[in-house]
Amino acid sequence: MKAVIQRVKDAQVSVDGKVVGKIGFGLLIYLGVQKGDSLEKLQWLCTKIMKLRIFSDDKGKMNLSPKEVAASMLVVSQFTLVANLSKGNRPSYDEAADPKDADLLYQKSLELFRSEGFFVQSGTFGAHMEVTYTNDGPVTFMLQS
Repeated sequence: MKAVIQRVKDAQVSVDGKVVGKIGFGLLIYLGVQKGDSLEKLQWLCTKIMKLRIFSDDKGKMNLSPKEVAASMLVVSQFTLVANLSKGNRPSYDEAADPKDADLLYQKSLELFRSEGFFVQSGTFGAHMEVTYTNDGPVTFMLQS
């Protein structure tokens, strides 16, 4: 399981020209699910994201967690994160989870974040999406479980 985490001032995701998810200040999280990923791996990843001290304190140091700053979250499924680019020029998606399994874990990620009190928005699993955002910093991290 892989996640790209971006600290944003705002973010939104659209499908067929209609906004399906929109946040202000918070995190834009792209989530890629691989074969063999489990609920345990997802719980570790989500817990880690919620505890990351990536927001600035009053001294400008990255010292505050998403919870401490009441960050919103926009979570977007992105199977391309698990692509293998090591051979040839065309990405291989052999390691991507079956869509049914990936969607289950993606939906569970939304539940986990919401259960901790976060305002959570999402994209549409399996859809062609357009994501726009203002990266704050820029601050971008890659996390793998």
